[in-house]
Amino acid sequence: MKTTAIDLKKILVIYKPVDKKAHKGSQGHALIIGGSYGKIGSIVLSSKACLKSGCGLVTALVPKCGYDILQTSLPEAMVLTDDNEKCISKIDFEIEPKAIAIGMGIGQEMLTQKALHTFLKNNTKNLLVDADALNILSKNKDWLELLPKNTILTPHKKELERLIGSWENEDEKIKLTAEIATKFSLIFVLKGAPTQILDGKNLFENTTGNGALATAGSGDSLSGIITSFLVQGYKPLEASILGVYIHGLTADIAVASTGFESFIASDISENLGKAFLSLKK
Repeated sequence: MKTTAIDLKKILVIYKPVDKKAHKGSQGHALIIGGSYGKIGSIVLSSKACLKSGCGLVTALVPKCGYDILQTSLPEAMVLTDDNEKCISKIDFEIEPKAIAIGMGIGQEMLTQKALHTFLKNNTKNLLVDADALNILSKNKDWLELLPKNTILTPHKKELERLIGSWENEDEKIKLTAEIATKFSLIFVLKGAPTQILDGKNLFENTTGNGALATAGSGDSLSGIITSFLVQGYKPLEASILGVYIHGLTADIAVASTGFESFIASDISENLGKAFLSLKK
């Protein structure tokens, strides 16, 4: 399978500057679902990165224990709460998001697994699946057929291994991933160094990013960025390509002032503005 580099030339073909007449409605509404007791920060990071990547509205659906945290740390986001104090037990909302991200910090409680199954049976929106939602899918692989076409899955190495099984080499990893991507019409964002994107037919390899991104919450931020592009009207493959490039670019920009060791996931959102401005030079 031919590998295509995700570089500035490719990004400039995909990237669409915000229309001068845009408003928050035209920029799209994202729903971010996840969090559990002790892991609400993941949804804060995802929601903030989503907003700072250009979408108009973000609603976070979290357990009750996340309400005060989100309202205080990210006043720009709207918040819906589950009836359960510590985990997601029911995924219920009346809003009409253009795209949904699910799984960051969500945990694997049985109540949460049942809620995810019910949600997948009923959802038709553009979808990104990350973190423990991936791990739940790994335990229930027949649920993969419930995912809408072109759903984006964003596993790191261990999450991918749980989904596809172990592999001996890079070629086998790509082959096994491509088989599942083709069978269920999925897009895989394989987080790593470098991050790769695979839709079953095409393999893309990112050219931005560095070791600073090896920090807690980096993947949560990436999920928020990609979801933001989904709600702004990018096709799922385009949103994935643009998302990983911009995500990596924030680290390339930031390390000059933070160094590799002191870079944390919050620095991704703090440097998104500079990353977008660099595309316009």
